[in-house]
Amino acid sequence: MGGVTPFTATDFPGKLAAVVFAQGCAWRCGYCHNPHLQPRPHKSPLQWPRVLGLLQRRVGLIDGVVFSGGEPTLDPGLANAMRDVRKLGFDVGLHTGGAYPRQLEEVLPLLDWVGIDIKAPFDQYESVTGVPDSGAPARASLAAVLASGVKYEVRTTAHPTLLPEESIEQLARELAGMGVSNYALQVFRSQGCKDKALNATAMAGYPRTELEHKLSLLFPQFTLRRA
Repeated sequence: MGGVTPFTATDFPGKLAAVVFAQGCAWRCGYCHNPHLQPRPHKSPLQWPRVLGLLQRRVGLIDGVVFSGGEPTLDPGLANAMRDVRKLGFDVGLHTGGAYPRQLEEVLPLLDWVGIDIKAPFDQYESVTGVPDSGAPARASLAAVLASGVKYEVRTTAHPTLLPEESIEQLARELAGMGVSNYALQVFRSQGCKDKALNATAMAGYPRTELEHKLSLLFPQFTLRRA
């Protein structure tokens, strides 16, 4: 494990939670706000028994535990960690980019909620992740989430260099066509991002109000989160 946030009111909708961060991610998104968690070391800096002990002390103080990253589905111990958390009486949430659909399907029955990051139109994924053909596993993961019946939020980080407005609209229509009902567009924030060019880009007026209105008509629940 790469770290723990013992208390948050924003990472698990409607719940007070702790966040457990897994280390390792195969993608290299320029806007990543946890780039220090992208490499996966041979030895974890924070062993799970220690994390579990901290969570035991949070019983009665929080409602749930969210596994984030990095990409938590990369961790082979994720399912067992979720089971341990459930035994403590916590609800379980997951933040994922959907890079590993098979592993995601394995843990979906253990989840009360999942936030899945869909980064671009599926045929444009490499422009964000830096990895060829990364749109295919993301699409498969989203399909698995939608079929599971687990509560979810699909969200996209929007930066004009990586995701011009026409691409946002294309993606939104793809998502609506797949049956997504809860979609959030999150305008890029520089916090944690180490890409100087992305941080220096002017964001004023992006996305336009007209696009926001179009997107709001596509989904029963749509949220625009500005920086």
